[in-house]
Amino acid sequence: MSEQADVLIIGAGPAGLSAALAAAGDGMRVVLLDDNPLPGGQIWRDGAGAKVPDQARRLRDAVDNHAGIQRHAATRVVARAGSHALLVEDPEHGWVISYRKLILCTGARELLLPFPGWTLPGVTGAGGLQALIKGGLPVAGERIVIAGSGPLLLASASTAKHNGARVLRIAEQASLRAVAGFAAQLPRWPHKLLQSFGLFDGGYRPATRIVAALGQDRLEGVRLQRDGKLEELACERLACGFGLIPNVQLGQALGCALGNSAIKVDAWQATDVAGIYAAGECTGFGGSELALVEGRIAGHAAAGNREAARRMWATRARWQRFADALHKYFALDPALKRLAQSDTLLCRCEDVPYAAVAAHSNWREAKLATRCGMGACQGKICGGAAQYLFDWQPTAPRPPFTPTRVDTLMQLEEAAQSCSPRTCS
Repeated sequence: MSEQADVLIIGAGPAGLSAALAAAGDGMRVVLLDDNPLPGGQIWRDGAGAKVPDQARRLRDAVDNHAGIQRHAATRVVARAGSHALLVEDPEHGWVISYRKLILCTGARELLLPFPGWTLPGVTGAGGLQALIKGGLPVAGERIVIAGSGPLLLASASTAKHNGARVLRIAEQASLRAVAGFAAQLPRWPHKLLQSFGLFDGGYRPATRIVAALGQDRLEGVRLQRDGKLEELACERLACGFGLIPNVQLGQALGCALGNSAIKVDAWQATDVAGIYAAGECTGFGGSELALVEGRIAGHAAAGNREAARRMWATRARWQRFADALHKYFALDPALKRLAQSDTLLCRCEDVPYAAVAAHSNWREAKLATRCGMGACQGKICGGAAQYLFDWQPTAPRPPFTPTRVDTLMQLEEAAQSCSPRTCS
C-alpha cells in the first residue's frame, strides 16, 4: 500500500495544522499525520478533562473539512523509504507515503532532571500532569506542588486548580529579578499580559527549587529550597518540569542540521536538506503563536507561494521576540546540574544511577556501557537530561524509529522494488 502527497506534514499541533491549511490553500495535495489520536499537539491536547480553545477547534475543523487535506491520526514514522518517501504505521497497518515536500512539525517534550525521589509514583512532569488531567485523571482534593521553570508551571497549576486540586506551591527556579524582568516585557504582547492575569497564583515563589521528593512506596511530600532555607510540604502529587526540548530526532535521521539543539531553518522555514521544511517547537520553543505563524510560512513556502510566506515575516519576528524573552529570563541556573546524588537514577527504564552515566565522556559510550537510554522510552527522558547535565548531543536515531510490526517493515522491500527514480535514493 502506498500514498502520494505534494506536501507531507509530520505533526498536527498548531504548526502542523496551520501549515496544512496554508499549503492546501495554495492548491497542494496535503497529507497530515500525527501520533496522537486527536489533533492539537500537546498544547491543545483533547480529552475527557480538556477544554480545547476555540481557535484550536476552528483550525481542526478547517483541516478536517478541507478537500485537499488527508489527516492520519495515531500514525508514526517508522523509517525512510527512499529520498522522498517515508514508511509510516497506524494501529492497523503500515504503508509508504511519497512526497514532493516535507514539513516537520514534531514539537517538543519536557526536560525532566533527576533528583532524589523523582521516580516515586505521584511524581510527573508539569506538562505531563496537564496531559493526564486533560485525559481524565481525577485530582479533586489532592495537594499538588509544581516545580521547575517557565510559564508552563502556571498553566499546569491552572489546569489542576480548575479540576479541583489544591496547588500548595509553584516553585520557579528563576530569580525574582528575572521573573520581574520578564513581566515588565509582557505589555509588548497584550494577549500574553492578559493571559498572565488569569494564571497568577498566590503560591508562586521565584528563586525556589526542588531538592527532593519524599516518601517510601509513593510520594508523601517534597523538600524545596529558597534563599538557603529548606521547606517541606506534604502532598499527593509533584509536577516538575524545566522547560522544553525540541523533538529533533526525525530531522536528524533525515540529515537536517541542528542549531542550539533545534532543527536549523532559514527565513522560509527551510532546512539545509532540499525539500524539507520545519516549523514550531522542533525549531525552538516560543509558544503557540510563534508555531502558528511558522507553520503558515512553511506551508506557503513548500507550496511555492513565497509572496504569501514573506507577508508573515513581520508577525513571526514579533513572536520570536517573545520567545527570546522566555529564553533569556527563564534560563536554567547551573545549580540544577547538581540536583542528583550519585545513587539517584538517571535512566529510569534501565535503573542506571547518575554516577554510572557521569563516569563516561559521551552519550554513545554511556549507552554501550550502562544501557542508559536503551529502555522503553528510548532515551527520550534520560537523553534530554544527559544533554543538559553533561552537554552531550544524542546521535541520530536508527530505523526503525519506533517499535513496529514485521509486516510494516516488509513494506520497505516492496517500496524498493516499485519506487520511481523521483522517490528513491
